[in-house]
Amino acid sequence: MLRLDDVSIRYSGSHVDVVDRVSIDIAEGAALGLVGESGSGKSTVARAIVGLTSVRNGSVTVAGSDVTNAKGAALAHVRATVQMVFQDPNASLHPRMTVGDAVAEAVTVRRRLSGAGLESEVARLLDLVGLPARFVDRFPFELSGGQRQRVAIARALAPQPKLLLLDEPTASLDVSVQATVLNLLRELQRELGLTYLAISHDLAVIRYLCDRVAVMELGSIKEAGPATEMFAAPRHHYTAALLDAVPRLAGRRTERIVLRGDPSDASERPPGCSFHLRCPAGPGAVDGHERCAVEVPTLAGAPHAVACHFPLAVPD
Repeated sequence: MLRLDDVSIRYSGSHVDVVDRVSIDIAEGAALGLVGESGSGKSTVARAIVGLTSVRNGSVTVAGSDVTNAKGAALAHVRATVQMVFQDPNASLHPRMTVGDAVAEAVTVRRRLSGAGLESEVARLLDLVGLPARFVDRFPFELSGGQRQRVAIARALAPQPKLLLLDEPTASLDVSVQATVLNLLRELQRELGLTYLAISHDLAVIRYLCDRVAVMELGSIKEAGPATEMFAAPRHHYTAALLDAVPRLAGRRTERIVLRGDPSDASERPPGCSFHLRCPAGPGAVDGHERCAVEVPTLAGAPHAVACHFPLAVPD
């Protein structure tokens, strides 16, 4: 359904790639989680898929069609096939449009419906996301955060897409509401055969929604593979640190994985492995670390790939 092959992205006026040779693929009906710290390039990848950001190198293929830097009919194909659900539903809904008008607008952009047919389709979409038909006359300010996100999901489903890009879809919601929205997304995937690219810094969200995970750091993929395997036994030191930072209700640890310094931005990307200055296996930790400062590691291995000269051992 989606393939990115060696995609590099550079903002206008910059001399540095903010996304550096990223390759990912998602089979139809599957869900891939893209995780990493803020500034790692996750949302930039999503924007490139829907044509909001130009790709400098590499290619983007959606449902079998090459849409790299798409324009005209190719861009229309992307936007008929791919829709986005954003982090803040309040900001993605027009405050002066009723729920019914907001969903109807999304329907008519791609589909020729009007009158009773349009009203029926709006009611069907609201029912699909768990909202009663009476909500058509309500405004966004009259809804809770979870209800607004359900409306945003209904709008995303209106053009009948095959792929949803979920950009932090529950980050602005209370924890209890997050659970109901995540359950809804799983039900919709099963019922409609949707494919998901879920972007989040919340590993619990990714663990629940996705069957595969790709970990981004400073614009590049550091580790990718089956979700169960990566959460149980990460191979990259960065992935292990992200998992170690997740709060736990039970069990005490005497030692934690501590990263050196603060995250850099792409303009400060060091030579060699972009992570080596922060890596727990840094200078003095392992023999031959000098290699990390001069040689960029290759993402290799299947189905669990890692880009590290000194990956963590696979447990027995």
